[in-house]
Amino acid sequence: MRKIILDCDPGMDDSMAIVMACKSPALEVLAITTVNGNYPVEVTSRNALKVLEMLGRMDVPVGRGMAHPMVRRSPKDPFTHGDDGQAGAGLPLPTTKVADQHAVTMIIDLVKRNPHEVTLIATGPLSNVAMALTQAPEIIPLVKEVVAISGAFGLNRYAFLNATGDTPQSEWNVYVDPQAADLVYSSGIPFTAIGLDVATYFSVDFSTEDVAQFKASPRKEAWFLSNAIDFVRGRGFDAYCTIIDCMAVGYAIDPSLIITQKAHVGVETKDGLTLGMTVRDGRHHHVWEHLPLIQIACDADYGRFLQLLKELVLA
Repeated sequence: MRKIILDCDPGMDDSMAIVMACKSPALEVLAITTVNGNYPVEVTSRNALKVLEMLGRMDVPVGRGMAHPMVRRSPKDPFTHGDDGQAGAGLPLPTTKVADQHAVTMIIDLVKRNPHEVTLIATGPLSNVAMALTQAPEIIPLVKEVVAISGAFGLNRYAFLNATGDTPQSEWNVYVDPQAADLVYSSGIPFTAIGLDVATYFSVDFSTEDVAQFKASPRKEAWFLSNAIDFVRGRGFDAYCTIIDCMAVGYAIDPSLIITQKAHVGVETKDGLTLGMTVRDGRHHHVWEHLPLIQIACDADYGRFLQLLKELVLA
């Protein structure tokens, strides 16, 4: 069983990532840590608690994290997840509270208590992770790996067609806090970035029969997913928008779901046209080998991924 900390900014797709992680027998969820991103950290923390209560998993602690990026001001997400940040699901306000411990301290403590065992799954901006590495650099060799929804690498037309940041070729999580992304990419921790090239592929969709099964299920989380699918389709988007962040959890459960390749990647931290862009040096010659060498997703078995997610949601 893989030990994970899920660092997220719920958001409907982060909410589904929590569902997937908490229902997988392959994962031990040590904590959920929340961060500013899709919404302010007050909202993302509340939404994480809502999902855990929906699942009956109040045993999982929620650590409230960074309220702002490390350097820049917080941008406003142009893609709405509804008034509640969860596709208008209207989940009851949580009765549980966030932990007294800040998310950054929680990450540091859990890594130290479980050396070489913790996978950090990051589905929001990397602010919490970067701050943990800054405050306690001694944990860098103790983190097993980081798996993140992060970046866009120009591997196919989806990389920039579906760009989610507020510059033409950036991804939202990196764009919100490019300094944090740069720090984590460069940390030396084994890092797998699942970029928009793979995470926003139009083949990540559900059939009419799948949605009917979700609607007919007595599971609240199945209804939550079907409601989110109706919400995004009603706004002219495709169902992949509801489960982008589940790709990182799916990879943690079964790495064979996603094909990766090594790449030298730099993060643009200067303001302007390319702020937040993840620049992949794919040249045969004169490669900038001083750029961090990370694993980036280049393809996925979408059929198996969707089947895994469907089974977990309906279980």
